[in-house]
Amino acid sequence: MAQKLWTAVDDYIADLLVRADAPLQAALDESLKAGLPPHQVSPSQGKLLQLLARLRGAQTILEISTLGGYSTIWLARGLGIGGRMVTLESDAGHAEMARTNIARAGLAEVVEVRVGSALDTLPRLVQEGAGPFDLIFIDADKANNDRYLHWALELSDTGTVMIADNVVRSGAIVDETSTDPSVMGARRLMEALAAEPRVSATALQTVGEKGHDGFVLALVL
Repeated sequence: MAQKLWTAVDDYIADLLVRADAPLQAALDESLKAGLPPHQVSPSQGKLLQLLARLRGAQTILEISTLGGYSTIWLARGLGIGGRMVTLESDAGHAEMARTNIARAGLAEVVEVRVGSALDTLPRLVQEGAGPFDLIFIDADKANNDRYLHWALELSDTGTVMIADNVVRSGAIVDETSTDPSVMGARRLMEALAAEPRVSATALQTVGEKGHDGFVLALVL
């Protein structure tokens, strides 16, 4: 019953305030047809990402895990004029789908999709002197969240906004005995943020069509 209500509220909010357009809907539809896992953010969450990018005045964005490019489109639309975005995807097939979806949204010249494990591509970005990025969205495999945070900090500067998704895990985040790699990774991320003097962070629980979860919001000081 709770899930049905959460989804209904999400639908109500999206119908009134989000108003997803044809390229966004096509990104969802084509990703589903291609058999990509339905792990993308909800429409309301996508709009939140776009608004956070605009509030930050982001000219550079880094996304860790592209999937089909749905959240990528939302974020890229939040860039300022002349802004650029880099998004990292480990699966070549997913990356190709994302490129198609991103091009359909008219963002092919704005977004660079890099293929490979993020734990390989992130150090490469550091070596290339990429960044600092104004906004970094972490939405890859949760077991490595603390390692992604390490590299995200290397690609940050004062004022960088970081967002990490799926950190509450239906409440399992409070279970210190959990052996679930995703829960353990989320806990390590929280602990790393708590111990990191360079950031100020909080986390919010969310409920909606994606169930009970939450995200971290951090600011590099």
